[in-house]
Amino acid sequence: MGQKVNPIGLRLGINRTWDSRWYAGKKDYGKLLQEDIKIREYLSEKLKAAGVSRIVIERPHKKCRVTIHSARPGVVIGKKGADIEKLKSDVQKYTTDEVHLNIVEIRKPEIDAKLVAENIAQQLERRVAFRRVMKRSVQTAMRLGALGIRITCSATRSASCSRGSFAAPTESLRWICGTVPMAPCRDSSGAVSALPSMAAAVDFAASARKTNLPWLSVS
Repeated sequence: MGQKVNPIGLRLGINRTWDSRWYAGKKDYGKLLQEDIKIREYLSEKLKAAGVSRIVIERPHKKCRVTIHSARPGVVIGKKGADIEKLKSDVQKYTTDEVHLNIVEIRKPEIDAKLVAENIAQQLERRVAFRRVMKRSVQTAMRLGALGIRITCSATRSASCSRGSFAAPTESLRWICGTVPMAPCRDSSGAVSALPSMAAAVDFAASARKTNLPWLSVS
């Protein structure tokens, strides 16, 4: 069996905090969790063109504060703020608390792991050559200050036989540039984690994105 660890869960409490920041008792926890999931699903689908990297949800007393980290905040806000008001009213349908929306601009989307994976996947869906896409993404990220980057494109290779076509084992292509330690974690003060397997003083971000082509994914 594969021994894969979620890159976000691995770093919680070390160099990353939770995307849902609230506390609730047993009575309300399930309801609030379902609200968070529905809000994130709606915003991710609605703001596909806005380059959304993270959606942080905080719940002070009787309020729901949603912070959207976007590469293109103008798409979210709209002309004279018209779109954000409509967005706020739509999000209000998913929760009984008062909704507040905050938009945070991502200054360098080219070195944001989620946005890089999203950009590569969108180009692959348009049938752009995958080696060209990967090389361009690596060069752009390194030029804008990334210490290292690793991109993996994996796809199911189809093979033909006498009875038709069938799915053969997965093939993957990996492109590495710069320094990419396997398990870097450190606390907010910059001290390296005491765990020996995580002794690398480098912050790390990871993302995976499946394309609308069922046999192709990017990480």
